[in-house]
Amino acid sequence: MSLLGLKEPVMPWCSDGADEAEMGGNMETTLARWADACHEQGGVVVLPHAPNPNGEPAALIATGRADALEMAAHNPFFHLEYYRYLNAGYRLPIAGGTDKMDSGVPVGLYRTYVYIPPDQEFNYENWTKALKRGNTFLSGGPVLRFRANGQPIGSTLELGADGGTVEVEASVSSIFPVHTLQIVQGGEVVAQVDEPSGARELSLRTSLRVSGPTWLCARCGGPDYSPALYHFDSWRRGVCAHTSPIYVSAGTGGDLFNADTMMYMLTLINGSLERIRRAPQWKPGTVTHHHGHEDHQQYLEEPFQQAIAAIHRRMHQHGIPH
Repeated sequence: MSLLGLKEPVMPWCSDGADEAEMGGNMETTLARWADACHEQGGVVVLPHAPNPNGEPAALIATGRADALEMAAHNPFFHLEYYRYLNAGYRLPIAGGTDKMDSGVPVGLYRTYVYIPPDQEFNYENWTKALKRGNTFLSGGPVLRFRANGQPIGSTLELGADGGTVEVEASVSSIFPVHTLQIVQGGEVVAQVDEPSGARELSLRTSLRVSGPTWLCARCGGPDYSPALYHFDSWRRGVCAHTSPIYVSAGTGGDLFNADTMMYMLTLINGSLERIRRAPQWKPGTVTHHHGHEDHQQYLEEPFQQAIAAIHRRMHQHGIPH
C-alpha cells in the first residue's frame, strides 16, 4: 500500500507471516484497515503494482478505499485489469511507481505527474489531493498531454441522452523516441498516429461519436504501444506514458456497468476470504490484538463482506440477480 499524506505511522508495518512479515507471524490486519487509517488522517491510498496481489484490490476498489491505481510496468495484464475496473464504472486515476527492488532499477524510472491548479501552492499536500482528483499521467519518460472537448484529464463530459461528438487532442514530448500515440475508448484503441522510425514529438486530433457512458485515455510507447522500446533496467520496463481517464456521461443507460466484472470481483473477494480463514491465527483469548475487537476473525473479514454487499447493491441496481 502507498499511503500518501500520513501524519502518524499506520501500524503494523507488515503482517501475515514470512512472505511479507516475520517468521511465524499471524494475520493481524488487512490492506483495507490500513486504507481506513490513512483516510482518517486525510491521506490518499494508492494500490501499488496493481492488480497484484490480485485479491484484496477488488475489495478496496468496490468499497471506495482505493483512491488511485499504480502501474509499475508496461504489461498487457496490468492494462487489462485497469481497463476492466474502468469499464465496470469505477473511477480510478492512474499513477506510476518505481518499485525499486534492486540496484538495477533507478528511482523515478516510472513516475506520476499531477496537475496542480495555478491558484494552489505547489506542495506535497496539494499534490496528493490533486492526485485523487485524477488529472494525472504515469510516465516512463514521455510527457503526455490530453484533452477532450477542451476539458482536462480527470474531467467528466456531460453529453446528454442522445450522446454527441467529442473532440479529442493529445500530444507527447519525449527525450526517448516513441513510435505511437493512441486514444483509448472503453479499452479499445479508436485513433492513433504512428512514426515507424521513432519520434520525440507526436500529436493527434480527432472526433469521436459517443452514444453511451464511456471513458477516454491517451497513451504512447513503442510500435503499436508495445514494450519493444524499453529501459535498460533489470526489468526491461517499457518506455511509455498513460493518462488517467476523461469520463463521458452519455445516453440513457446510467453509469458504466459490467456484470462479468462484478462476478470476477466476487470470485477474487471470496478467494481472499478463504485465504483469511486458512491463515495462521492465534487462538481467541491467547493474545490481545491492537484493534481491541473481541472477534479477530470478524475484524479481518468485515471489509470483504462490505465489498460483497457493495457489489450486490450495484448488481441489484442494474437488474442483475445475485
